[in-house]
Amino acid sequence: MILKNEDELNNLIICHKCYTIHEKIPLKDGSKAHCLECDEVIYSYDSRLIDHALALSITGVIFFILANVFPLMKIDLLGNQQFITLPKTIFSLFDSGFFIVGFICFFLIFIFPLIIFLINILLFTLLKLKKGKNTTKELLILLAHIKPWSMADIFFISILVALVKLISFGQIHIGVSFWTLMIFVMIDIYITKSIHLSEIWMIRDKIWEEKV
Repeated sequence: MILKNEDELNNLIICHKCYTIHEKIPLKDGSKAHCLECDEVIYSYDSRLIDHALALSITGVIFFILANVFPLMKIDLLGNQQFITLPKTIFSLFDSGFFIVGFICFFLIFIFPLIIFLINILLFTLLKLKKGKNTTKELLILLAHIKPWSMADIFFISILVALVKLISFGQIHIGVSFWTLMIFVMIDIYITKSIHLSEIWMIRDKIWEEKV
């Protein structure tokens, strides 16, 4: 495939599975484009994506706040009760002298997931209002850089592994934070893994084409 200029790159898209390059074609609302090589869904078009993603992003921030406010679990070990919260798990690393690990966990588990959701709220709000052409472009580029660093799902899996090990030592009482964190992780997985940036780019381009 020979490209005459860089503008033609905007009409190309790569498969997320086999990395085959395809030329974009206009899609009807609710339809999907599949890869010719592996039949993977490359992109889709849903006019309701902005509303759904905005609602999920706001909901995710609410559950993220709740997950950090309420206790994650209560451990009853030989009559000694101890409440564990998400911020306490990070602070315990600093108290133990693991400063580098503490900073890494703080950014990967708290900062990056929160920033991604806040960016999504701003991004989808601007797209819904059909404003901020350059701002939405910069936000999408920023999302592409920080999305791989969100590891809230891995952190939640590590909590489940820790619960299995702690059960043999005492009684474990699941707190409100555990369930809110689980909902937050599910929303985070859907937004970061199911909604491809290419789909948002297409919706953004379509919005500005209609305004011209």
